[in-house]
Amino acid sequence: MSDKVIIFDTTLRDGEQSPGASMNKDEKLRIARQLERLKVDVIEAGFAASSNGDFDAVQCIAKAIKDSTVCSLSRANDRDISRAAEALKGANSSRIHTFIATSALHMEKKLRMTPDQVFEQAKLAVRFARNLVADVEFSPEDGYRSDVDFLCRIIEAVINEGATTINVPDTVGYAIPELYGNFIKNLRERVPNSDKAIWSVHCHNDLGMAVANSLAGVKIGGARQIECTINGLGERAGNCSLEEVVMAIRTRRDYFGLDLGIDTKHILAASRMVSQTTGFVVQPNKAVVGANAFAHASGIHQDGVLKARDTYEIMRAEDVGWSNNKIILGKLSGRNAFKQRLQELGVQMEAEADINTAFARFKELADRKSEIFDEDILALVNDEAVTNENEQYRFVSLSQHSETGERPQASIVFTVAGKEVKSASDGDGPVDASLKAIEAQVKSGAEMVLYSVNAISGSTESQGEVTVRLQNSGRVVNGVGSDPDIIVASAKAYLSALNKLQSKADRVAAQG
Repeated sequence: MSDKVIIFDTTLRDGEQSPGASMNKDEKLRIARQLERLKVDVIEAGFAASSNGDFDAVQCIAKAIKDSTVCSLSRANDRDISRAAEALKGANSSRIHTFIATSALHMEKKLRMTPDQVFEQAKLAVRFARNLVADVEFSPEDGYRSDVDFLCRIIEAVINEGATTINVPDTVGYAIPELYGNFIKNLRERVPNSDKAIWSVHCHNDLGMAVANSLAGVKIGGARQIECTINGLGERAGNCSLEEVVMAIRTRRDYFGLDLGIDTKHILAASRMVSQTTGFVVQPNKAVVGANAFAHASGIHQDGVLKARDTYEIMRAEDVGWSNNKIILGKLSGRNAFKQRLQELGVQMEAEADINTAFARFKELADRKSEIFDEDILALVNDEAVTNENEQYRFVSLSQHSETGERPQASIVFTVAGKEVKSASDGDGPVDASLKAIEAQVKSGAEMVLYSVNAISGSTESQGEVTVRLQNSGRVVNGVGSDPDIIVASAKAYLSALNKLQSKADRVAAQG
């Protein structure tokens, strides 16, 4: 059995199933390139059959990524599998990941199929996929809650049909580490041809044990692939966190004795990019990538770290991308320095016009705040990527007035399909007044279910990053906006969310 653990990142597929976390093609491509810099082994780029947008994103990533395997999810049917294979054409290395539910509950209530029908469909799906690509992964959805005898039967059959990776998901986050590890071990021991495939774990975090369960699946169960997401992004409580599971294996190599191909110096940049793209803010005390992950407030801790870092630090901050020299550019910085920093942050802009536009916005921002941080640049690029789309709504300008004892007033100018409109309103506060002014003109009828403000960097001159989550007719979207003026950032975020509501791309529910 190999000592190498394959890291399978599903941020762009399973992570995107978080409410409002859907990404457009350009955003997905930018994150995929950062994952490639991180040296992720397999990038699950999306679910090609779910929508034309997802198909385009998988196709674009498949053509652009050279060093990682690009994967597309598909249900166990010919249409989904054909669509995945078509999207993956042109990839240096491709994989089709097909799945079907195998627990009694899912088969009866969701699929309305008998076990024998599921068994036959799984075999046929893997056989069909294997004729299209050499690398096929099979997942029995809700595998951890499936009957063991049936699971052994179906896994043996799909390996015989050519499945090269067997993934056993804890789809609902029900597992306990020791039990899950032994569950994988038992399957591997009972399936006669288990040595003909790589075994994989895919754990959700509903009980807060996704990382622990994944590590147990590797250490006890003998799995050699871990499926995870940046920042643990995912529906409900999320998925196994890439940064945590990678640093656990690396830091405790004395226990696990396993190797990884990940270049950990790019972890923090990937975390920031995913956070600012999706609007899912990283909590300050998040392991590895949280703002407080390497901070020491206690006097005893500070004294110890100053004398010897390893008294309280088990990892070096630099190893995951943290740097003491956070201020990197200012208003006197030139275009080449800006372009170089974009490359270091994993942002690739092919067209000179795009670089020039981003640089102009950078100079504008540098005139407004003296210190420019990596987070500022990523937020700026993210805003630019959104602005470059064919948007229905686009921010132009805003003025507002608030005074103690008086009701705040706001007046905003924005474009609707390229035509400028002006609207004004009062509100309970300047943010409320600004968003009500937008809604008075747009009349979307959407319900705001989340409003979140995050300081991109330290100090009072930091840019504010605002996330607005809107819900309308069963659709949930996140809009993100950033600006040194928090009221402007709020308006940008609201317009961004409205633009996403305008997108009518239908998606098909996929594996959890």
